[in-house]
Order: sequence, then C-alpha cells, then structure tokens
Amino acid sequence: MSFIDTMKRSLGFDDDRKEPVTSDYAEEILDNDFYISPEQPFYEIILIRPKSMDDMDYIFDQIIEERNPVIVDLGYLENEGLESYKMAGEKIKILREEHKAEAILLAKSNDKNMLIITPSRIKIIKKE
Repeated sequence: MSFIDTMKRSLGFDDDRKEPVTSDYAEEILDNDFYISPEQPFYEIILIRPKSMDDMDYIFDQIIEERNPVIVDLGYLENEGLESYKMAGEKIKILREEHKAEAILLAKSNDKNMLIITPSRIKIIKKE
C-alpha cells in the first residue's frame, strides 16, 4: 500500500469501501419505531410494620396492583391481638393461593415476625 492510498483511506476517499450488509429483518427493525423496554422499569421493595387492616390492604395493593415485593413485620399484629393476626394471615393466604404470590419467613423472635411477600412474577429461591 502506498503513501497516497493510506492518505486517501485516512481522509475517507477510499474506493474499496463496502456498504454494510444488513438483513431484511434488521432493515425491518430499523425502519419501524421499534424499541425494547422492560414491563416494569424498577421495583420498590417496601418495608412495613402493619398496625391495622388498612395497612394489610396497602400491602395487598402493592403486591397485586403495583407488583412490588414487600417485607412485612407482623410482630405488632401478633402482640396486639389474635384476631388481627389471624386476619393478616388470611390475607397472606389469599395472596398465595389466588394470586400466586410467594411468601417466605425471614426471621421470627419475640417481637418480630418478618416475611417477604413477592408478586408471582418475582421468584424467591430459598437455599439452605
């Protein structure tokens, strides 16, 4: 290759340049306004200690409608009364059975009863 050829190539006057090869599929994608975006760009992981059934309704809505995972501490409801604690358990049971949510116990002590509850599309794997 001569000095002149090198100079032509560096300035963009190269005659041997080839057009890029694209397939029909690539041209179809480039011609359309096509883009890929995730269904949900981010998740909010909510930590809540419910003190009433309204708080449990909020948890239910976060999992079903917003599709966010929630870390729940049921210790307050457990210590305050059996009735509220049972109702919270029923809500979690409905989430698991009817909406295919996952619930895993994270920690249990005298004052804490921590669960993580996730919507059906988020899988939790428990390894021992």
